[in-house]
Amino acid sequence: MNIMNKKPRVDLSGILDFDTDGALQETAENAQRHSRRSFLRTSGIAVGGAAVAGGLIPGSSAMAATPKGDVAILNFALTLEFLESAFYASAIKHAGLTGEHKRLAHTVHAHEAAHVAALKKALGSSAVKRPTFDFGSAVTSQSAFTSTAIVLEDTGVQAYQGQAPFIKSNAIFKAAISIHPVEARHAAWIRNLGGMSPAPEAFNPALTKAQVLSAVTGTGFIKG
Repeated sequence: MNIMNKKPRVDLSGILDFDTDGALQETAENAQRHSRRSFLRTSGIAVGGAAVAGGLIPGSSAMAATPKGDVAILNFALTLEFLESAFYASAIKHAGLTGEHKRLAHTVHAHEAAHVAALKKALGSSAVKRPTFDFGSAVTSQSAFTSTAIVLEDTGVQAYQGQAPFIKSNAIFKAAISIHPVEARHAAWIRNLGGMSPAPEAFNPALTKAQVLSAVTGTGFIKG
């Protein structure tokens, strides 16, 4: 099966169980009862890992005043950033990357590692723990790395985009704007290396939490 053409299945899996108090679900339900943000915001802004860059997100001492739904969203982003950072680190060691693929892996890994560090600092004691990972055959060759990275980056961009309408904190929302172009550029870069169009459509669809959980579960990468 070609992983690049595999569509995420909608499956209410519990692989990312940071939402133990139902905060994310509660936020989503509340958001549905109010008008959405403008089209440009809902279609083009994500709360990615580096959303805390530049000090735009309050530090751990201020997180107590942050809406619990926003904390859940940040932990959602952190879990995805853990996954991406670990994937690129493993690929650098095992996939035999060369040329532009090697440059991309080192560059994106540095970005994702910075995202993880910033999110953990912002969340403080509220941060979820890093899962354990096993990337198996996805990091045993350059071609496998490329096809897997395309899926991870595309899914990541759509995942963060899908959570943007539920952000209540103005500081976190503003910070989200600064990361979405970076994540989208990661996706475009690896798609181009894989012989795919960097920008196939005029509009980018978002993914729901359930779709993201299904996609992440389907990879089998998260082991603990």
